[in-house]
Amino acid sequence: MIDWTQPLSALLKDGTTEAHERIENTAGAGYLTRAELDKVDYSRYLMILWHIYDAFERALVQHQSHPALAPTYNPVLLQRAPALAADISFLLQIPGPEDAWKSHPVHTQLLASPPEILTKYTNHINAISASADPSPLLAHSYVRYLGDLSGGQFIRRKTAKAYDLDEETGAGIAFYQFSKLGESGSMESATQGDMRKIKIWFRDGLDAGAGDNLELKQTIVAEANRAFDLSSEVFETLTVSSPPSQPTPESTQIAPPTPTQLTPKSGQVLFVHQPEVKGKTYPIASVIAVITALCLAHLALTLGGFTGQKGFAKLLQVEEWVFGSTSAGGSAAGNESAGF
Repeated sequence: MIDWTQPLSALLKDGTTEAHERIENTAGAGYLTRAELDKVDYSRYLMILWHIYDAFERALVQHQSHPALAPTYNPVLLQRAPALAADISFLLQIPGPEDAWKSHPVHTQLLASPPEILTKYTNHINAISASADPSPLLAHSYVRYLGDLSGGQFIRRKTAKAYDLDEETGAGIAFYQFSKLGESGSMESATQGDMRKIKIWFRDGLDAGAGDNLELKQTIVAEANRAFDLSSEVFETLTVSSPPSQPTPESTQIAPPTPTQLTPKSGQVLFVHQPEVKGKTYPIASVIAVITALCLAHLALTLGGFTGQKGFAKLLQVEEWVFGSTSAGGSAAGNESAGF
């Protein structure tokens, strides 16, 4: 029995668990978290996202003063469409005006034969915006923006490595970068701690927007589940034509990871990547460190009962730390939980 008197942020987190897990288990989500798309395919994906965000953010502008939407309306902090356009232009090396990428063959082909989900998604957003009650847009803010602030940060690091992008300048990965809360004019990107502050502010805004309106809470939770399903369909359009080239330091010649199954208590199959070493020896201390880390990871997942959103995020965090720390002189920052 759901207690609808709870704050909306808590209801959204609990009420979208299954939809969140479904999207995590799509093939497209795997391609993104492993950075397996080449630049053209990835740029095409960003173009799809641009059209979705463009429709969505124009709707937010139109209804910015609506009581349910006003507490989380902060386009300077949250708006993603301009960053997507900048990333597309950088990745495809398109000079000229900001919208020059729209005449690129990849984009013209996309518009000539758009994926069904792109039309479906944007039409749905536009229908909400044109309705008498635009409050369900808040559900899309939750799914899109908190997703970008959470799991999107792991994809950012993977993407930067795959395409040899400079994380300091942010060129090509601006979509995943946010400014600090209250410091929108700053050139400095938000840290993990800043991201948490933004997420706390956003959740507070969700709760303020819904207030004690039980019917509104139910509407927004239902719409958030639909938003997750729409996003899952976007992922289903992704295919891998050829993996991106990822330069490997001469000091670490580790073969592509081999997936092995790990089954948590719920029966859901997760995957943890273990390095397969070919034709190269490693210091015994490094080998022991990796084996120890993997054993600890398995033990934590087994005894801790990590499944679903938290399990997926923890697994990515362990993978990033273990294999990032084995590269020459490298260390991977811990990934914040992808749970909203």
